[in-house]
Amino acid sequence: MPAVFLKDRSLLFVSGAEAQTFLQNLITTDIAALGADEARPGALLTPQGKILFDFMIWQDGDGYMIETDAGQRDGLLKRLTMYKLRAAVTLAPSTEEGVTVSWGEDAEGARGSQGARGSQGARDSRFAKAGVTLTRRAGRQGDGAEALYDALRIRHGIVTSGSDFALQDAFPHDVLMDFNGGLSFRKGCYVGQEVVSRMQHRGTARRRVVTVSAATDLPGTGTEITAAGKPVGTLGSVDGGNGLAIVRIDRAGAAMAAGTPLLAGDTPVSLVLPAWSGLVFPASADEASA
Repeated sequence: MPAVFLKDRSLLFVSGAEAQTFLQNLITTDIAALGADEARPGALLTPQGKILFDFMIWQDGDGYMIETDAGQRDGLLKRLTMYKLRAAVTLAPSTEEGVTVSWGEDAEGARGSQGARGSQGARDSRFAKAGVTLTRRAGRQGDGAEALYDALRIRHGIVTSGSDFALQDAFPHDVLMDFNGGLSFRKGCYVGQEVVSRMQHRGTARRRVVTVSAATDLPGTGTEITAAGKPVGTLGSVDGGNGLAIVRIDRAGAAMAAGTPLLAGDTPVSLVLPAWSGLVFPASADEASA
């Protein structure tokens, strides 16, 4: 497959003697467990445990590269600077714009290359969970269509903010960060940690990412998914007859168990939980709370 340049992604570089400690005490990702050639998802949460900023993060030389949506970068930089205080940390926008993603043979080639900072690529842990080798590199190093990347992540249940969920409206569990390496329950406290830990231990997460399929083209992003006229979730990214959604799996499971059709607008749809998550639809509210 071709290497795809994602022009709407931006980068921040975090360095300094206390960079690891600074990030470890602030974001959801376990930085101490981050592999040398691994990119993991992460988030900076509100005190109420919802995603304020989401990103990918990987080691880069003596620091860390944070990749986020271009529209989030300045806000994230401002928020990180607010937390920095007197820490021995340097925060700076990267001189490289955009990110290149490669998978299949192209990804293996990228991992074997050498060059400027970040050029060898870091393996995306979200895709690795789904059995796909995909690397992320700073800057433009490919010309494949972005639609190819979107189709790949839709197929494997990998969401992105903006298209699939709104910031400050989703918990990390909603977007499967508890399964894809982006949410730690073992490291020390970080912003919003108490809330997400309570959700984990009580098993109260009900909204989850699903892949959506239909016999015809799906309606547009933002279309409500219903069962017997009652809301189940909202359609996110769409690629023809395939898409992503975040749904209440208790409601969807009960509808499927009862044989009630699920509709995205007026279009009949099927919902599947990503296999790599290990999740299953509960058949009833009692099973959901078990």
